[in-house]
Amino acid sequence: MKKTTVAPDNFDLFDGVEEFISDSELPTIADLQRMFDIYNREYFDGKLPKVKIRYSKRMLVAGGYFPQKKEIRISEKYHTFFPDEVYDTLKHEMIHIINFRHDAAFKKMARRIGASLRANDHPALRRPPRYIYICHHCFTEYPRHKRLRMASCGKCSKGKFDERFKLVLKKRSKKAAVQ
Repeated sequence: MKKTTVAPDNFDLFDGVEEFISDSELPTIADLQRMFDIYNREYFDGKLPKVKIRYSKRMLVAGGYFPQKKEIRISEKYHTFFPDEVYDTLKHEMIHIINFRHDAAFKKMARRIGASLRANDHPALRRPPRYIYICHHCFTEYPRHKRLRMASCGKCSKGKFDERFKLVLKKRSKKAAVQ
């Protein structure tokens, strides 16, 4: 007679996930791939295509999905500060595989699977602005990462471009000058 085993009523698909999260190091790529497969089955009915998962040493945001490369990148820098968010980031990026924008459908799915909508902020993850513009009328400064062509002070020009309140470049970082 063939012996059958019955799964216990309290079977947890995610049992043992905590073992991947440690204070000192991030999960391996194999761990992330395993969780991708589990989340894919549990939340997406196994319909997501296989993607490559890798860590990025350069990214300052939590993670990103790159459809042209079929790749999810997880930021090492970000998760050094927030190591307990690695799997949340993975779920968030998995949603991007089927829904690229953070629209209503994305938010609904994120709520359903328990993924956050936004990453945390940390001062060490912010890039300094490359340009600082100033309004010579009210002296408000506008730090920017990209160069402005035609912009006027939002306070003085009441929301429309006004040549009288055109922003003037006050400071440009050396890194921006090279580009």
